[in-house]
Amino acid sequence: MELIQNTPDLSAYLAADEVINHGHPLVRDMAARLAKEAEDSYAYARLAFEFVRDTIPHSADSGDLRVTWRASDVLEQGTGICYAKAHALAALLRAEDIPTALCYQKLDVVHGLVAVRFNGAWHRQDPRGNKPGVNAQFSLDGERLAFMPDPESNELDYPVLYAEPHPAVLGALRAAPDRPYLWKTLPTAL
Repeated sequence: MELIQNTPDLSAYLAADEVINHGHPLVRDMAARLAKEAEDSYAYARLAFEFVRDTIPHSADSGDLRVTWRASDVLEQGTGICYAKAHALAALLRAEDIPTALCYQKLDVVHGLVAVRFNGAWHRQDPRGNKPGVNAQFSLDGERLAFMPDPESNELDYPVLYAEPHPAVLGALRAAPDRPYLWKTLPTAL
């Protein structure tokens, strides 16, 4: 699948905004701690991915009812669904000048991922969090995502790479007072 930037300006994939708020002190502090352990940007990207995947539980797996959507809130509260975890990872990567896009899959509902740009190409990553039957890994050598869409079930990969969260995703997150409500309002398509 050919991934398509929704804006040709690569600097958009380094930008901070209200959601991917990589200028926030919590994000900057975590990025600095991870960067101390990394010998280069590839190692940093892997460490940031593993940090988000492994230390911030997916709220459905942990039973946490809180809904987070801003990167700094995900780090502060230590919880989030796939979209929120993707926002946190994007902020950590952008904090270290690694172009990062948000991208999506259509499964039963829309699932959130990121794509990182290395060596002139985009590479999708899924920081959702592993559990039995889910084994996402950081890879620049072929995708190792949590889920592979089943075309016979009308599932698919969306090829568009967004510099900002998709409005349908962000709207659902912002409107949800808790995760049970969010589950009823998650977008089923983009």
